[in-house]
Amino acid sequence: MASNQLMTLAEAAELIQDGMTIGLGGTTLYRRPVALVRELLRRPTPPRDLTLLCFTAGYESDLLVGAGLVKATRTCYFGLEIFGLAPMFTEAANRGAIQIIEETEASIAMGMRAKLAGVGFMPSFAWMGTDMMRLRPDIKTIQDPYSDETLVAFPAVDCDVAVIHALVADRRGNARLNKNYGVDRELAMVASSIIITAETIVDKLEADVDIPALVTNAVVHAPYGAWPTSCYPHYPVGGGELLRYIDACTSQAFDTYRSEMTAETWGYSPQIME
Repeated sequence: MASNQLMTLAEAAELIQDGMTIGLGGTTLYRRPVALVRELLRRPTPPRDLTLLCFTAGYESDLLVGAGLVKATRTCYFGLEIFGLAPMFTEAANRGAIQIIEETEASIAMGMRAKLAGVGFMPSFAWMGTDMMRLRPDIKTIQDPYSDETLVAFPAVDCDVAVIHALVADRRGNARLNKNYGVDRELAMVASSIIITAETIVDKLEADVDIPALVTNAVVHAPYGAWPTSCYPHYPVGGGELLRYIDACTSQAFDTYRSEMTAETWGYSPQIME
């Protein structure tokens, strides 16, 4: 464990390579790692054939799909909450341009538990009596050796790199997330590498540590790094920016929006509070 794991966004973005499964922290439109995703889009040769692993996927994931960097998605939900559908994901899904690996809260939770336990699967009653097994023929059933009941055997979830935006982190990699965790703490434990982006960097974080330095590989100072998703209590959802994004996508102008949002002048403005 290094005493100083601080690096730039560009250096952290280089940790993500072609074909990786990347876990994006946060949930719906809260505390999403937008700054790191933006840096991936700014790379001269961004990583391709990515698999997105998210408890819920939103704006940050839609950007990667729109840029053509995503091969497959694993998430319970992909959308923009009150702002409607995620436009680039919806368009790509309708064309059959990406693989959608159907997941639910239970399947992701069981897959993570299996990974944490160091076993190949985790048994559960989830999905029994539903059509989910038809959508995921890779999911098998198993007989409970004690009760002889049939259970679903959810395979362990693998993740190459997890990117989690924190409210504060120290140079070693300890991070605080506030209280809306999603599955970020579990994601940090199942991923092979962890990138923490943080609103504030301190020399030493000792209280309310949600992600320990022991599992962290990179720390990046990224003020407003979740915007236009929110990072309570620092700033709210940038509704105006999300609407601008949706308008660009529905006007076949995603590439123009991508060029604008990867420019140096793009970012959070205190005047944009809606």
